[in-house]
Amino acid sequence: MTQHKQSGREQEEGQSRIPRFSSREEEAQWFDTHDLGDYQDEFKPVRATFARNLSEGITIRLDVTTLDKLRSEAHKKGIGPTTLARMWILERLAEGT
Repeated sequence: MTQHKQSGREQEEGQSRIPRFSSREEEAQWFDTHDLGDYQDEFKPVRATFARNLSEGITIRLDVTTLDKLRSEAHKKGIGPTTLARMWILERLAEGT
């Protein structure tokens, strides 16, 4: 990847000082080694909208041993215990049993 600092004139013509990347890894490496504050003038605000939470919650009581096992399994997968429990419930319902 070749980098160069562009003059104000190049920036005015719409060219970015942030290079194009051939992979996400290359992009991640670049952003890890550069201060985004130096490029703040190139960013534009965006409007974001978020859907309302369309789900409802339930409470499930588990004994300490079962909850510890759930937490341990969730930790192994890198997710929270609530997410894992929801995944298991949805899988079981999809099986139809």
